[in-house]
Amino acid sequence: MNTPKTKAGMIAIVGRPNVGKSTLTNALVGEKIAIVSNKPQTTRNRICAVVDRGESQFVFMDTPGLHKARTRLGDYMVEVVHQSVADVDAALLLVEPIPHIGEPEAELMADLKKRNIPTVLVINKIDTLEKEKLLAVIASYTQNYEFAHVMPISAKEGDGVADLLDLLEGYLPEGPWLFPEGMTTDQPERQVCAEILREKLLLCLDKEVPHGTAVELTKFSEREDEVIEVDATIYCEKESHKGIIIGKKGAMLKKISTLAREDMEKFMGTKIFLQTWVKVKENWRDNLNLIHNFGYRED
Repeated sequence: MNTPKTKAGMIAIVGRPNVGKSTLTNALVGEKIAIVSNKPQTTRNRICAVVDRGESQFVFMDTPGLHKARTRLGDYMVEVVHQSVADVDAALLLVEPIPHIGEPEAELMADLKKRNIPTVLVINKIDTLEKEKLLAVIASYTQNYEFAHVMPISAKEGDGVADLLDLLEGYLPEGPWLFPEGMTTDQPERQVCAEILREKLLLCLDKEVPHGTAVELTKFSEREDEVIEVDATIYCEKESHKGIIIGKKGAMLKKISTLAREDMEKFMGTKIFLQTWVKVKENWRDNLNLIHNFGYRED
């Protein structure tokens, strides 16, 4: 008998903040592994999402949105984007359905062209656009860059996601799988749970407050009754922000913690006992030691 040939490849998902990269990542995998928010700069680290399909394994890299950095954390996020396209088999440039190329898109296209990486233009959120206007969006990009393919999708609705996988299979080189069968992300469970809590901060808080937060899990252990105990410290940059996060009589912190615990339990498939605290670390986003301590590291 002939052994079936396997294929595996790395595909970077890049774009400006808030275009739907994490939503697309979750849609491709079929489960939530990347946090989603309507606020920009939600993703801070590169997240590998693994999709097994027949004899093929896709490894998608969800990256931070490319933006003009104003802090050392921002510098780190921008560097993550450029590092993510350094050695991939293909890239997806995810854009909104607007017939205009912004500075982030132009910078990404220049980087991808320099590296000679096959790039698929993925126009997201087509459910918000009249179909006849899509041609103008396609024209504005294809006049400025030679894309391998153009794929309109709606990551939120799932439209075009299966067709995108069909297309990308052609870019996977033959070879052994890069991750064990059934593994959906390279992120440790502990890290995913920390990100879930940060997602709820983004969901429940306004303006600058959630962007200045970081989450550190100081305890993540399973009891004999299979309940996982999680102790989490939320760091913010100002004393006034701490009061906002805690809320009147602790109401906001309780709401955030409850939402986070519910999603953690869905992800882990077991009961979670979550305790949260809030501490102030002024200007931590410009402190490299603290940035590294909170899990934002080049390695």
